[in-house]
Amino acid sequence: MSHHLPQDTAPLEPPPADTVIAPDHPDYDTARRLWNADIDRRPALIVRCASPQDVSSALSRAQTHNWEVAVRGGAHSTSGASSIDGGLVIDLSTLRGVSVDPVARRVRAGGGALLSDVDAACQEHGLAVPAGIVSHTGVGGLTLGGGMGWLTRREGLTIDNLLSAEVVLANGDIVHASKDEHPDLFWALRGGGGNFGVVTEFEFVLHEVGPMVDFGLFFWPLDQGSRMLRWAREIIPTLPRDLNVVLAGLNAPPAPFVPEQYHFQPGYALLLTGFGPTGQHAGVAQRIRTAVPPLFDMVSPMPYTALQQLLDEANAWGMFNYEKATYLPELTDEAIDTITHYVPRKNNPLSVTLIYRLDGAYSDVGEGDTAFGGRRTPRYSVFIIAVAPEPEQLPAERTWVRDFWDALQPAAQGAGAYVNTMAEYDDARLRATYGAAKLARLAGIKAEYDPGNVFRHNVNITPA
Repeated sequence: MSHHLPQDTAPLEPPPADTVIAPDHPDYDTARRLWNADIDRRPALIVRCASPQDVSSALSRAQTHNWEVAVRGGAHSTSGASSIDGGLVIDLSTLRGVSVDPVARRVRAGGGALLSDVDAACQEHGLAVPAGIVSHTGVGGLTLGGGMGWLTRREGLTIDNLLSAEVVLANGDIVHASKDEHPDLFWALRGGGGNFGVVTEFEFVLHEVGPMVDFGLFFWPLDQGSRMLRWAREIIPTLPRDLNVVLAGLNAPPAPFVPEQYHFQPGYALLLTGFGPTGQHAGVAQRIRTAVPPLFDMVSPMPYTALQQLLDEANAWGMFNYEKATYLPELTDEAIDTITHYVPRKNNPLSVTLIYRLDGAYSDVGEGDTAFGGRRTPRYSVFIIAVAPEPEQLPAERTWVRDFWDALQPAAQGAGAYVNTMAEYDDARLRATYGAAKLARLAGIKAEYDPGNVFRHNVNITPA
């Protein structure tokens, strides 16, 4: 949740737009810095683009010099996809404009906007786009891979709420993609990652949310993890869509609401967010306390924008990170035994395991309606995240993540993983994630829009 280390939770303010930053530029080291401190790349050039035309000319320059290209939005990719050694970085960080039409319930967000930019603008009207749970994440990277968070059960993934996109293609053309224009491209953008072009503007549908929501955090010691998870798997699928649950293996934060004797204690948490009637949230909170009494809990209304920023400090810039994720069709006894075996074995108190429930609105969308990498049947997405303040602490934590992930694979039943978490992948992994038919369709669209695989510094789909 939060920690005591003085970390900056957001990137430094970007230098002026339309700047070309070479290694001899005074802002070069600031401009190339990424959220994940474990990634240290030195691009030949960083081009900060203020318009789609700037992006188009940057692509032309890259091809003239035969440079590889990386696209930087929020720079929040664990794998470091937003930078490249010796190539050209298209930096969208000045394209952060957000415009809301509260009557039509639509929002347009620049390709470099952060979730916090969109949340703040939309909440002025009591509206929100379903998105991720760390507010300094970039809208672009999150959306193109899917986008899951607190609102997924109620309103689906971010891509399920995407209406259109302005895209700069590999050849420099600027096109508009929607269900009526370039429909194949529009389909591919919703889950196919950054493979098809540089999105300079997104248009989303908005939903009534907040401004206050109900939040509850319930915490159990390590020896109660199995009992809590077994209870949770029975109750979560029965909850109304207005209630969202995230399960976690973490250390209790040194927060004011945590009794001092439990600060930093390892254990398990259940995060219950209510977007409907307060009584509904209160009733489930009481059921939790009765069925599996927690060590402590905190139940309180909070602004939606505060909910969106709840995990920002724990995911601050400047940490050394590594993650892997997997889908679980069910929280089987086998899966729970694996989780409760590995959660206590992490080495750093900042490392965390998060388990999202994906159902409700997530499952209303047809398998082939979007390019999302994951089946739409109800399931769980497990994120195993190593966080280390110092670089020498990361190798042991990385081993813990990999061993934990390997041990979960029998329970995962070949279900693949959320593409936004993939630092390492191969063809078999992509096939497991997308399925053969969807992957083949994506490869065909890739061949049409990016036949030279200019956009390959990502979870890459090679042109058919």
